[in-house]
Amino acid sequence: MATAAVAEASLGKDAIAEGLLDLLKPAIQQLDLHVHSVRESQVELREHIDNLATELCRINEHQKVALDLDPYVKKLLNARRRVVLVNNILQNAQERLRRLNHNVAKETARRKTMLEASGVFTTRSPSKP
Repeated sequence: MATAAVAEASLGKDAIAEGLLDLLKPAIQQLDLHVHSVRESQVELREHIDNLATELCRINEHQKVALDLDPYVKKLLNARRRVVLVNNILQNAQERLRRLNHNVAKETARRKTMLEASGVFTTRSPSKP
């Protein structure tokens, strides 16, 4: 009798955990996709900043009129540094999300295996209309 109560409590906790997983997994995957696209756009932005800084330096060297473009080049390089910093932060966040997703999937599989082995878990049959 006590074993059945423990099994039911375990089944309830696992059902809640599985429900939370089903609820959070799409959001985590969507967030991961958005982080990936932001990282790609930041790499592209960094490349454009590098090209623009190079072009400004080249223009500055070939100008007959003395224009001081150095402050603008410095601003571009500062913006590039910030883009790289944000990209590193996003990369770390994406790696943590990937590990979290992996750990959740591993824990869910472990619990499902444990419940199937104990004979408490039964596979859900599709509901008939």
